[in-house]
Amino acid sequence: MSPVRRCSRTACGRPAVATLTYVYADSTAVLGPLATYAEPHCYDLCAEHSERLTAPRGWEVVRLLDGSAPARPSGDDLEALANAVREAARPQQRTAEAAGGDRAVDPMEVARRGHLRVLRSPDN
Repeated sequence: MSPVRRCSRTACGRPAVATLTYVYADSTAVLGPLATYAEPHCYDLCAEHSERLTAPRGWEVVRLLDGSAPARPSGDDLEALANAVREAARPQQRTAEAAGGDRAVDPMEVARRGHLRVLRSPDN
């Protein structure tokens, strides 16, 4: 038996790159990255068949992103980039951190989670 899984479509011998699963209760076909192991109720598809996949009328096709594929930028990504550029362009204020002490607290900062900050609206 070959270690490479093949496309489930009849007469197609190409290597599988995606796994198709049907969720009958939701009338949904889910196409995602190749599953770790072959399941009896899932279908492995090659690149060509996964791109051309259509679902029956009234069904929805959900395409899950492959973790190895580069993600397309979203509107949120663009907004975050614009905010970072605006912040970098602001004149730098001398903080306690620059003076060698602890980080100064920004009066506009409400909360922080990792590198993200929640800022108070200038109207408040």
